[in-house]
Amino acid sequence: MTRVHAFSDDALGDLDAVGLVEHLQAGKVSIPEVVDAAIARTEQVADVLGAVAYADFDRARREARSPRGGFFAGVPTFIKDNVDVAGMPTMEGTDAWTPHPAKKDGDFARMYLATGLIPLGKTQLSEYGFSASSEHPRLGPVRCPWHADHTAGASSAGSAALVAAGAVPMAHANDGGGSIRIPAAVNGLVGLKPSRGRLAQDAAMRQMPVKIVADGVVTRSVRDTAAFFREAERVYRPLEMPPIGDLTRPGRKRLRIAMNTTGLARGADAEVTRLTEQTARLLEDLGHTVIEVEAPAPETFADDFLLYWGGLALALLNGGRRLRGRTWNRDHHDALTVGLARHARRNLHRMPGAIMRLRRSNHDAALFFDKYDVSLTPTLATPTPKVGHLDPSRDYEVVIDRLQDWVTFTPLQNVTGTPAISLPLATASNGLPQGMMLGSGFGQEAVLIELAYELEQARPWARIQD
Repeated sequence: MTRVHAFSDDALGDLDAVGLVEHLQAGKVSIPEVVDAAIARTEQVADVLGAVAYADFDRARREARSPRGGFFAGVPTFIKDNVDVAGMPTMEGTDAWTPHPAKKDGDFARMYLATGLIPLGKTQLSEYGFSASSEHPRLGPVRCPWHADHTAGASSAGSAALVAAGAVPMAHANDGGGSIRIPAAVNGLVGLKPSRGRLAQDAAMRQMPVKIVADGVVTRSVRDTAAFFREAERVYRPLEMPPIGDLTRPGRKRLRIAMNTTGLARGADAEVTRLTEQTARLLEDLGHTVIEVEAPAPETFADDFLLYWGGLALALLNGGRRLRGRTWNRDHHDALTVGLARHARRNLHRMPGAIMRLRRSNHDAALFFDKYDVSLTPTLATPTPKVGHLDPSRDYEVVIDRLQDWVTFTPLQNVTGTPAISLPLATASNGLPQGMMLGSGFGQEAVLIELAYELEQARPWARIQD
């Protein structure tokens, strides 16, 4: 299958979100025209990509006629289907209960929509976000628009596929083990997982024993990501970390950058290692200092994270009927969710120690970023697999082994609460984007955004429509 995209000479053109705002403010296009174009584009690619979980185009058209204020007023978007949006169901990628419309916006959606964005609906994810490939047993997979035989990546896959295909310029994503950064890497996008607490979050995310989930966006340009965090900060300002502010250009400071390709348990393959080294040379050509280091995490990290991940699955399965009511059906879960819960149940005696060690990672990260300004790793350890390679209905042991082969770099920042950004700086031999990931210390998103601007200028990334 070839590339799938909807870029055309309509009201959206090939504009990013900031460019679209400029056109709207200049009167070159109207908000109803923009929303209608986004709806038409979504309808053009939706069946092939499998990215839309719920569409509410009538609501979008109503809001287009009477938009709320905010910098992004009139910019169309989608919201991932694991946060509540008033009037839309929340299914979290599962068939385990009968959906009902949410009565009110969750804390994240309230903040997100206060920036002026107009939601067209909600995007598909893997069941509860557990898999790094969104492949619904009934509805089918979310496919990568760069090559639809391949997966669109982790649980924010639906959002990333629609942004990459040009349906909308920006969409919500969240990240509990890499699900902003992984689909950004797979789909040739910018994906910044912010520091823990940077953005407003729904209560369920705030109540985790180790708060691994962060919300954000996937975009096609660094300036869109920077503008989103600037505008979000005007709505929700965390006082425990420095503000990001209005960033529009590269920084001047030359940085000490720690490179690692060996991962936390399993390292990058030869091709991805070579591409990471090319990125390191680019950074050196720009005047930064790159130093190769060991992974800044204990040998127990991968096992501890897997056990904690399984504990989340166990809690969801055990508490489903209480949370979801009489329509709850435990049997309507995929083999990966069930296998994760079984792994946690068999190892519950190890859970307290795992949680203690994971929490200690915050201290380890602080020490690491006292020595280095930024970390560099590949976002993923191998090129993007084809649909079916991570099919969640397969045997659990097979799928979890393949997941750990592919996803070895991203979970660390979820545990430490530090920010990390994936940039589409490389292309694999299969012709698909290959993301490179930069991390920094807690609250230091500004360092990453300024460096991302510099890299975007030095090595502009491929566009799907070219």
